Amino acid sequence: MINDYSQNLLARITTVQVIAYILLLILGGRVFYLQIIRGDYYKEKAENQRIKLIPIPAPRGSILDRYGRILVDSRPSYNIVFASEQIKFINPFERVDDYARGLKVDKQYLIERLNLIKKQPGFETMIIKENATIEDIAWVEAHSLEFPELQVEIRPQRNYPYGEVLAHVLGYVGEVSPKQLEKPEYSHLKPGDIVGKAGLEQYYDKYLRGIPGYRKVLVDSRGRIQAELEVVEPQPGQDLITTIDLDLQLAAEAELAKSVTKRGAIIAMDPNNGEILAMASSPSFDPNVFVKGVSTPEGRRKIAEYYKDENRPLLNRAIQGRYHPGSTWKIPLAVAGLQQEAITVKNSRLLCGGGITIGNKFTRCMGNHGTPPLDYAITKSCDGYFYRLGLKLGVDGLIKMVEEFEYDRPTGIDLPNEKATRTPKYWKPYVEKREGSWKDIRTVYASIGQDTVEATPISMLRTIAAIGVQGKMYVPHLMKEIKEIGAVGAFPARPGLTYEIPEPKIIKMTEEQEALVMHGLWGVVNAGGTASRIRIPGFDIAGKTGTAQNAALGTKGPKDHAWFVSFAPAYKPEIAVMAIIENSGFGAQHAAPAVRGVYDAYLRKHHPELVQGQTLAKNGL
Repeated sequence: MINDYSQNLLARITTVQVIAYILLLILGGRVFYLQIIRGDYYKEKAENQRIKLIPIPAPRGSILDRYGRILVDSRPSYNIVFASEQIKFINPFERVDDYARGLKVDKQYLIERLNLIKKQPGFETMIIKENATIEDIAWVEAHSLEFPELQVEIRPQRNYPYGEVLAHVLGYVGEVSPKQLEKPEYSHLKPGDIVGKAGLEQYYDKYLRGIPGYRKVLVDSRGRIQAELEVVEPQPGQDLITTIDLDLQLAAEAELAKSVTKRGAIIAMDPNNGEILAMASSPSFDPNVFVKGVSTPEGRRKIAEYYKDENRPLLNRAIQGRYHPGSTWKIPLAVAGLQQEAITVKNSRLLCGGGITIGNKFTRCMGNHGTPPLDYAITKSCDGYFYRLGLKLGVDGLIKMVEEFEYDRPTGIDLPNEKATRTPKYWKPYVEKREGSWKDIRTVYASIGQDTVEATPISMLRTIAAIGVQGKMYVPHLMKEIKEIGAVGAFPARPGLTYEIPEPKIIKMTEEQEALVMHGLWGVVNAGGTASRIRIPGFDIAGKTGTAQNAALGTKGPKDHAWFVSFAPAYKPEIAVMAIIENSGFGAQHAAPAVRGVYDAYLRKHHPELVQGQTLAKNGL
């Protein structure tokens, strides 16, 4: 009996020991799981409930015109954001309906933002609604316990006070993309940071973008701030002073707005240093839409319309548009003819003949000018003359001219995505491969800026400006000065920067050669040439009209593109201006008057005495 009791007691003790051992094993395993395997997770979660870093975005530097007038600035804006330290511990996709309903945000947009978060680990805050209203802020605060991942953030928002004016030059900003983060120049950024996406905003982003600061705060388990431990103030970005003259820019924009098709470009430049005074491209776009509208259905619809619009409002026609330059191409051809000795100053006459016959094809001139000298051929825009000059140079001579005037490369203007002019140098290999050889008729067409010549407006203005200043071909630029920034807290001072003008490319001409070409350009406006209607007494304009077919030669299509390239005063130029009006007709009728409108604005500002004299003359006084 006693033996049975002892055995039962021993069995019970053994059972208890086994159970205790199993429980201890489970407890130890759980402790190991929590402290070792998941230790970093819970450590981070506990730390996030105790200390929190709230980023303080840095305001971007302002962009100003040459006289200090603000073209772009930043203003405080309330945004609703996802906070990274809170969103790690929930499944936000389950709450999309609540977010969309409470904040009145498109559900699909929220899903896209959440998917972006999954693809881009490392963000601190991700904006889900910009320009939050008082109602939005109140809703977030009222649901702070239910949705701690939603926070209200004050962030400087880019503001473009002139809307569509100068939009292609200024560009716009947006969140850094995954592709940009892969590039070395963006390696120090993180998802959600704001960077320049186009124009000067992109080109000078590293100067305009400041250095963000932060607030280190103590929070409770519910994420509520209990105390502020440290504040590191952000360092704002540097201001960019541009070469733009806002008055001339507004004049250029107004001329495009009243043009026949409202499509084209106008550029004004100082030929003595390459400073861009105005650059307008039409149609344009409102950069504020890209900054403020991405989180709203209306804003996203407007952005989609920009991309789908067949008139291509996002295209900067001044540096990205390629057009047959028509008769404006005769100016570099004239210089090349003299340089390569196809003609000379003393013997520059060539037959017009009313046109030329190549094989069995007759290509006409708009008139019959006899056997004119070079300057008269420029003034009257004699096609027959330049057909024959082109043939004397040959395609190799044309290619040499292209290289001399650097048409085979971008001009180097400080804007992203500039395109290069395409010329016979570019097309010759393709033509020879397809057709077996380069035929004379293509040289004839190329000599008057057709067929295998597609020029950018900025490259044509650079050429004409150089001829006005003894062949000095400057690199066009928009940056005048970047202002310095003083030291802020932990951040050192950032030095300023003044644009250093590179040595210009010299187009070599003798004084006699230059005088001959200049006399022809002066005569276009002042001696009965093709643009005589825009003559300004006392402020002689030198220039060249162009009327360029944009359909295949000899076929019917949309109206021709109208060109006018120029500088003034003719023999001591202060400003060079060009215009191209798409599908409008003759250059003299449409492009030249648009250029005259910019000159009028320049005279009102810099030569008011001439404007007063013209007014008195009109009134017979």
